[in-house]
Amino acid sequence: MGVVAVAAILAGCGSEPVAQVKDTKAEAAAKLQRSKAAKVATAAKVKANELGQIPVLMWHRIVDKPATTDDRTPAKFREDLERLVKDGYVPITAAEFVTGKIDIPAGKHAVVLTFDDSSPTQLTLDETGAPKKNTAVAILQEVAAKHPGFRPVATFYVTRDMFGKTVREEQAQILLWLKDNGFDLGNHTRDHLNLRGRSHKEVEEQIGSIGKQITALSYTKPVSIALPYGNQPNKKEWALRGSLYNHRGVFLAGYTPAPSPFSRSYDPLGIPRIRAMDKKGDCAQFCSTAWLDWLKSNPDMRYTSDGDPASVAYPKFKNPFLRTSFKTRALPY
Repeated sequence: MGVVAVAAILAGCGSEPVAQVKDTKAEAAAKLQRSKAAKVATAAKVKANELGQIPVLMWHRIVDKPATTDDRTPAKFREDLERLVKDGYVPITAAEFVTGKIDIPAGKHAVVLTFDDSSPTQLTLDETGAPKKNTAVAILQEVAAKHPGFRPVATFYVTRDMFGKTVREEQAQILLWLKDNGFDLGNHTRDHLNLRGRSHKEVEEQIGSIGKQITALSYTKPVSIALPYGNQPNKKEWALRGSLYNHRGVFLAGYTPAPSPFSRSYDPLGIPRIRAMDKKGDCAQFCSTAWLDWLKSNPDMRYTSDGDPASVAYPKFKNPFLRTSFKTRALPY
């Protein structure tokens, strides 16, 4: 075989023609461009606005005979959920909210369902290990079963009350049930004390001790905390981080929808929530029915998903409102 032939063979082994490499790169770039164009088209079609506001709704006890304005009847709670279904909301957990891991269908709106004080009216398990009828979890699962796509997830802010359980094994059973069924466990301090004006040591003890107990029982660390009465400690940062805890978000008690975690106005040290209540008294303006009405009447202010959890889609004119840390995920249209 001639020298020229051998050289030609060697040149063909282990090397790819330059033109072919260029073509491959061009095809990949064109494919990426087509994919982005399709995503932009979808976002525009559903009027995605992932910089919009998200209602974080707050419940306490679910009881037949309310004793306080914080109580909600099972019938009213069911109405609350049916209203969310009708308005196109899909529940996410507080942990998903504060970490920006929001994965809901295109055109749907995110909502966070939160329950304070770990009351047995929120979850009690029967002798078969299933949620008892008319507890919050049972009602949520029933509504979700009727409406596929409405995720039966919520966040429970736990105190030492532990859903009425005092035996460690029973406490572990109920926390593990919540964890295993996709629910989120949050910190609500050990004794539900007002943290305003208390020392750094007291704040750390109240938050750290219950966080440690939740972790020991459920093998999971709370990602967020809801402050009792919505009152922040002398230094807001004390609620976020301590020697025994490292939260990603701190939730308050009222009284507006929360900024998107992708928005510049988002503050992890003070995330507002909305009390679940009808339009009456102060609630004529500041509770769930009033705010859901307002968001429905102002759809450009509401969080609307593009269906892709890897991107943050919004109208181009909202570009100045994007948090800089999410620029790589930005999908303006």
